[in-house]
Amino acid sequence: MTYCLAISVNKGLVFASDSRTNAGVDYVTTYSKMHTFVWPGERTCVLLTSGSLATSQAVMNLIRNDLEDEKAKFDLRSGKHLHEVAHYIGQLSQKEQRQHAAAMEKSNSSAECNFILGGQIAGQEPEIYLIYPQGNYISASPETPYLQIGENKYGKPILDRIITPSTSLEDAARCALVSLDSTIRSNISVGPPVELAIHTCDELEEPYYLKLTLNSPMYKSMQKQWNEGLRRAFNRLPRFEWEEKK
Repeated sequence: MTYCLAISVNKGLVFASDSRTNAGVDYVTTYSKMHTFVWPGERTCVLLTSGSLATSQAVMNLIRNDLEDEKAKFDLRSGKHLHEVAHYIGQLSQKEQRQHAAAMEKSNSSAECNFILGGQIAGQEPEIYLIYPQGNYISASPETPYLQIGENKYGKPILDRIITPSTSLEDAARCALVSLDSTIRSNISVGPPVELAIHTCDELEEPYYLKLTLNSPMYKSMQKQWNEGLRRAFNRLPRFEWEEKK
């Protein structure tokens, strides 16, 4: 399992992901689930993955092959709109799943994977899309300006309480880190290192990028202050009537 999210605010986009792909008593593996493609001044694309590692890696290989193949009918760079790129990735995912469907069914396994695509094409607004295993996709909305894939339930409450279109990029990034940390604390299948990327609106260049472990000073400080803040808020909750009489 995994947990990835993308946040869309007025000033740009925030992407965050964990790196755990397998968990057990004595077997844990880590792979980056964040992939960035940049053509300076033209477009920036960030792709997050969850689900079958074999399928997602095969899709990433196909994406890179098409970028290198001058005869390719379509690639990340040729789409005039980001939703066309989302459709393209969905089709690649479907192709890979169909290729291995019979074998996966025999082994009672799933080849499904989800993607979040985000970025900006010159002259257009930044966008984020969630691409389902079936190949279709949805975009974020002003009412829900974030998208999640993987183990999303533990990290959702803070997003619902904090994120609005007017949230600053820095606050959105801090919120993303707390969302990931909450998930890591509650689910063994999600784990560090944590990757964070920030795309500022109309800056079509490499996003600002951080990779944090549990021992990174910033991550430890954030985790400590968030935990202490929660305890203080909890201790200030209203007392029951019978408590006030004591």
